[in-house]
Amino acid sequence: MLHYTSVTEEVSVTVSPVYLDAESNYFLGRFAFAYYVMITNHRRDPVRLLRRYWNIREKDQAPREVEGRGVVGQQPLIHPGESYHYNSFCILNSFEGSMEGNYTMETESGDKFLVEIPKFDLKARVN
Repeated sequence: MLHYTSVTEEVSVTVSPVYLDAESNYFLGRFAFAYYVMITNHRRDPVRLLRRYWNIREKDQAPREVEGRGVVGQQPLIHPGESYHYNSFCILNSFEGSMEGNYTMETESGDKFLVEIPKFDLKARVN
């Protein structure tokens, strides 16, 4: 499994994508991917994840943008030295693509900042 990591404002984001062969259908042009995310707070103060923004690209398709409140229905508070883990999925219409984006974070004092989600590749293994 490949791991992609970026660090912004002392917050690291590591993403590990996986192709889901059992959930995909070559003949219908449906290629499913899961991605596992670990967000680690290396700061001295807690941060809350408020929003997410994704830019999803796939071969021969127009880019898609997805944004919204929190992740998987949560706006986690991540304390110094701790990590928050979650997983989600993406469906592509082509064999390969990529995702990247950012999280809007907030400190306890109300300061907001963006944390980069590293660009990661999505590539189907078709048997």
